[in-house]
Amino acid sequence: MPEQLSQSQIDALLKNLQTNSGEVKVEENKRKVREYDFKSPKKFTKEQFKSLDSLHETFSRMLSSYFSGLLRTVCEIEVVQIEENDYYEYNNALPDTALMSLVDMHPADKRYDDATMILDLSPTLGFYIIDRVLGGPGTGYNFDRDFTDIEIALLSSVFERISGVLGDTWAQNLEITASFNQIETNARLLQIFAPEDTVVIVILNIKMGGGILDGTLSICIPAEFLESVIHTFSLRYVRNTKKQDVEKEEAKKRIILENVCDSEMALKVIFDEFQLDLQEIMHLQPDDVIPLSKRVDSDVLVTVDSMPWFTAKLGETKQKKAIRLNNIVSKGDEVAPWESKKASS
Repeated sequence: MPEQLSQSQIDALLKNLQTNSGEVKVEENKRKVREYDFKSPKKFTKEQFKSLDSLHETFSRMLSSYFSGLLRTVCEIEVVQIEENDYYEYNNALPDTALMSLVDMHPADKRYDDATMILDLSPTLGFYIIDRVLGGPGTGYNFDRDFTDIEIALLSSVFERISGVLGDTWAQNLEITASFNQIETNARLLQIFAPEDTVVIVILNIKMGGGILDGTLSICIPAEFLESVIHTFSLRYVRNTKKQDVEKEEAKKRIILENVCDSEMALKVIFDEFQLDLQEIMHLQPDDVIPLSKRVDSDVLVTVDSMPWFTAKLGETKQKKAIRLNNIVSKGDEVAPWESKKASS
């Protein structure tokens, strides 16, 4: 028993004394102890895992949009766990019949070596994807068998697209390209890493068909590769290092400009403005003369959607009223009081 009792322990002692039971239960504070293996220290910090979590949250959103469009059903994906482990423990936890894809990562910077990642998708999700892609209702996914060659060919195109999404996500932090390598259905034959190599496992939870089907997608990343590139990740700022095609950018600007040029704008010419009482306006009659404060040859103001834009001169062309533009109105130009009022609005 500790030398000093807490308030809850004192209350329990007094309660037991009042009941004359003679038995006193003392609650001891139990500390949670987490085991740490000093023989294989952790390579990554919590901050680095947060950066990795942020990256795969983006990957989850992009992958969810792809699956929703491909399968024509609601798909929800979220990151549930990121852990550092030895490869043999990860490989031993996989079932004998698996659906695994190898993705080759090729950084543009030659200072970083190429790497291979493993994507492990639940077989039930694989059968569900095949059924939906082939036009089925998505009910045939509980099979205890290997995938056929035709099914592997269909899933290869799906994993090729997933590899592209993964590469686009990584490209937001590092200039890199991802390419689909192959599909492997036997986890025991997949020995691309040494058993003692350290890997980082990212586990995504996938819900398809409006929640009727639940599965996982795990991404196995070699720690040696991640160590060399993790410093390029940032929690606050995500920079796009992917090179943009100059021709495509110019085409986008041209299309935007053409669409803007086709928009309709209200053009108005204002000679003068004045105020009258309502009573005077009500007594106005045809042929009445209203004196203005400007000369006939004075400049008029041209507005575009009620904003002052040009100054102009009144004139005539081909027996029609016309104006000739003089200057562009800038913010520093002096205009009449009624003009400045409209400009400020």
